[in-house]
Amino acid sequence: MSETETSTDATENPHAKVVLQAARAMTKASLLVTPPAVIVCIIVFSIVFGLHGFLGSLVGAVLAMLAALSTLGLMRFSAGQDPMFVMVIALGGYVVKVVVLFAALTLLKGVTALHPLSLGITMIVAILVSAAAEFAAFRKTKIPTIIPS
Repeated sequence: MSETETSTDATENPHAKVVLQAARAMTKASLLVTPPAVIVCIIVFSIVFGLHGFLGSLVGAVLAMLAALSTLGLMRFSAGQDPMFVMVIALGGYVVKVVVLFAALTLLKGVTALHPLSLGITMIVAILVSAAAEFAAFRKTKIPTIIPS
């Protein structure tokens, strides 16, 4: 989807404008806060566990960042759709993301070059920091709300 198609959807559908505004703010906040947290994890696990800690932490960081950014990508992709369809895409995206992460971690289970604790803790830190940043950005975003009387 090109930028002009997204802009057209936003002008035709007021819901799309709101979703794109929220996605933009959440992406910016996530990319501002999560990489430094991930870099700290990589440095700490490199010092504590050496090369295995570095590799485990690096793989965990990549998986977690891709998982976090995929949700924001789905928001952008589905912005011009009906609000109910946006929720279907979001929930379906979460299911697919969990299955893909489970499959990736299952495949990586036997890889001895990766330190499992480094991988797991880095993923948890990245996902929690990203989620907190996205939540804070969403709360700060001015979204018009209709409150029925």
